[in-house]
Amino acid sequence: MKKGNYTYVWVSFVILVFGIIFIPKIIERVKEGTVVENDRMNIKDNRGDLAFVEINGSKRRVPDFTFLNQDSLVITNRDYLGKVYIVEFFFTSCPSICPIMTKNLVQIQGEFDEFENFGVASFSIDPANDTPTVLKEYTEKYAITNLDWHLMTGDRDKIYELANTGFNIFAAENPNVEGGFEHSGMFALVDKRGFIRSRVDQFGNPIIYYRGAISAQEGANEEGETEQITILKEDIKKLLNE
Repeated sequence: MKKGNYTYVWVSFVILVFGIIFIPKIIERVKEGTVVENDRMNIKDNRGDLAFVEINGSKRRVPDFTFLNQDSLVITNRDYLGKVYIVEFFFTSCPSICPIMTKNLVQIQGEFDEFENFGVASFSIDPANDTPTVLKEYTEKYAITNLDWHLMTGDRDKIYELANTGFNIFAAENPNVEGGFEHSGMFALVDKRGFIRSRVDQFGNPIIYYRGAISAQEGANEEGETEQITILKEDIKKLLNE
């Protein structure tokens, strides 16, 4: 037999052995999902099943901000350090998703009313209309009682920069839509150190944000809340226990 034929036989033998030994194991791992979860993505510094949201390899921290709240008090990102909190962008005259978002947050407020280290940061994307007085009336309308739930207003450009660049949560003026503004209706979850956190999906990827604009009519559970609000509550509890 020529040397080239020996090489061909040897390579074929190696391939055959590889197929017999390793292919069944790979198939089994695919079936179990471990190839996707362990090999496709490795989330570093993942506490429990809550990942840090990263941009270009760096953990995303809440940017510095300074605004006035519903009581005309100056509130900054430093006021939230040591607290687990939800971030949203809304406006009080919103005719569509904002009332749903607020009702979901009020429901969450009731779940954590005994925790002094839980709060909410609501930023108005219509600061020209949403003065502290208007925001105060909004808190009374929706029974917002958490002392660390600040509804904030201030410089328009800074609020939009915080939404679109700081959090990557879309917000914009649009005279062609009802209410004159459009936004995504997402909630961001922030830990006690000011890092944006998120649970991961079945592929090991962070979901990043929680859908806050889903009403209880859209697939509510026995407690009358949507799956997104349920998992948000679960994740808040995990961060409170860190």
